[in-house]
Amino acid sequence: MITRRLHVLGLALAALFVLPPTLAAAADTQVAVAANFTEPAKEIAAAFKASSGHTAILSFGSSGQFYSQIAHGAPYEVFLSADADRPKKAEQDGVGVTGTRFTYAIGRLALYSKDAALVDQGGAILGKGRFAKVAIADPALAPYGVAAVQTMRKLGVYEKVKPKIVMGTSIAQTYQFVHTGAAELGFVAWSQVINEPSGSRWLVPLADHTPIVQQAILLYPGQSNAAAKAFLTFLRSPTALQIIKKHGYEAP
Repeated sequence: MITRRLHVLGLALAALFVLPPTLAAAADTQVAVAANFTEPAKEIAAAFKASSGHTAILSFGSSGQFYSQIAHGAPYEVFLSADADRPKKAEQDGVGVTGTRFTYAIGRLALYSKDAALVDQGGAILGKGRFAKVAIADPALAPYGVAAVQTMRKLGVYEKVKPKIVMGTSIAQTYQFVHTGAAELGFVAWSQVINEPSGSRWLVPLADHTPIVQQAILLYPGQSNAAAKAFLTFLRSPTALQIIKKHGYEAP
């Protein structure tokens, strides 16, 4: 009986040692993700798990709200921001690991409406004023909101449109305003509407606003987590870059 038990134990140990190293040491990592990057992040996380065995647990929201939480000790291990300023501030404030910050995507802004006849190329509808509400992300919280204001100023329509602006706390909420009809049109992330089968949209030229440089950084709670470091490495892989491009972002 003892011999049989030892034999079974030996087989179990042997199975453990032949497992691929990545699967044997699989772990989780907590990742704060800017709302505009929701869909590509989900796809990247799935590919990451298939490749490494690690699980990236994703939370979505505005970059500004995430940074406030991180600065107050939220246990996120990786931060995928919608800008470069907050990851840089994370380094300066001592909550991000120096030398781990990099650009993972360049975001694109779009003016979008569910009405197929409303948004024209060049955003001329903004000057015509034939709408009650236009949605943008709050510029204090989301870089896409900053880009929206800059675009309207570039077009010379900001003061005229300003009374009609409704602000979302994130680009995800901004898209919901348009999707539900709370606003007839809105400035959203191109990635949110690139695959929409209907509606009308205008891809805002890069020259009309400051580039939406989206950066990632390893946070101090993740510096001893192999899964957190592996996720950031995977984010720069050809597989991840292909997913990023597919969702309408410019490659870094």
